[in-house]
Amino acid sequence: MREIDASVLTEVIEKLCIEANKRLPEDLELCMKSACDAEKEMLPKSVMQDLCENLQAARELDIPVCQDTGMAIVFAEVGQDVHINGCFEEAVQEGVRRGYLNGLLRCSVVKDPIRRGNTGDNTPAILHTRLIPGDQIHLTIAPKGFGSENMSRLKMFTPAASEKDIIDFVVETAKLAGGNACPPMVLGVGIGGDFEKCALLAKTALCRSISQRNQDPYYKELEEKMLEVVNQLNVGPQGFGGRTTALQVNIEQFPTHIAGLPVAVNVGCHVTRHKNITI
Repeated sequence: MREIDASVLTEVIEKLCIEANKRLPEDLELCMKSACDAEKEMLPKSVMQDLCENLQAARELDIPVCQDTGMAIVFAEVGQDVHINGCFEEAVQEGVRRGYLNGLLRCSVVKDPIRRGNTGDNTPAILHTRLIPGDQIHLTIAPKGFGSENMSRLKMFTPAASEKDIIDFVVETAKLAGGNACPPMVLGVGIGGDFEKCALLAKTALCRSISQRNQDPYYKELEEKMLEVVNQLNVGPQGFGGRTTALQVNIEQFPTHIAGLPVAVNVGCHVTRHKNITI
C-alpha cells in the first residue's frame, strides 16, 4: 500500500490549474498554426493570426490564454493500492482554491445557480473520481469556459437513428454555436451510456489529445466525417467565415440500452485547455 499525503494533491492541483490556464496543449497550438496557414481569405486568416499571437503573448507575459479561466473540472483516477492521508475531496478543492487565488485567475463560480453570489475562489470544482488498479493517481485538470459550454447539447435518439442523423446533430450543434463558442472549436462527442454518462463521455472526449484518434476504426472514420462536414459550415475563426470552424472532433463511446442511443456534444472553444499528471 502506497501512502500519499493529501497536501501533495493540493500542491499538484494548484500548479495544474495555473499551467492549464496559461499554456495550451502543444498539439492544439500546432493545429491552430496549421489552420492559420490553411486559410486563404484575408479576414479569417487575419483572425487566426491574432489567435496565434494571443497564445504567444500569454506565454511571454505569463498570463492566461483567455480571460475566462473557467470552472475547474477535475478527473481523478485513484489507484486501489493508494492510501491518502487526509480528506481527498477537501485536498482537491483546496488545490483549486489556491490555484485560482495564487495564480491570479478569474474566479467565476457562483454559490447558487439561481440566486448567484460569487464564491470568491472558483470552488467548488467539479470532481469525477474513478478507482483503477495500481498505486498511482492520474489527475487531469480541464478549466472550462462557459461561452462554449453554453453551446453544448444532448439528444436522446432512438435506436432507429442513422449515422447521418448523428452527424447532422453534431453539425447542427456547431452551426447553432457559431461565433458564440469562440471558434475554431474542438467538439467532444459522447455516444452511448445513459443521459448523464453520454454527457460525461463528451466532456472526457475534450480532454483527449486532438492528435489521438479513436482506437476503433469505425469511430475514427466517424470523427473524420464529422470534422469534414462541420468545416463546410463557413462559420470560421471567431464566426468571420473561413475553412476552419472546428480543429478536431473527438468521440468517446460506451455500451447503451437496447431502446436507446444517447448523443451529447460538449463544445470546446479554440482554447480547449487540459493538463494532466501522474503521481
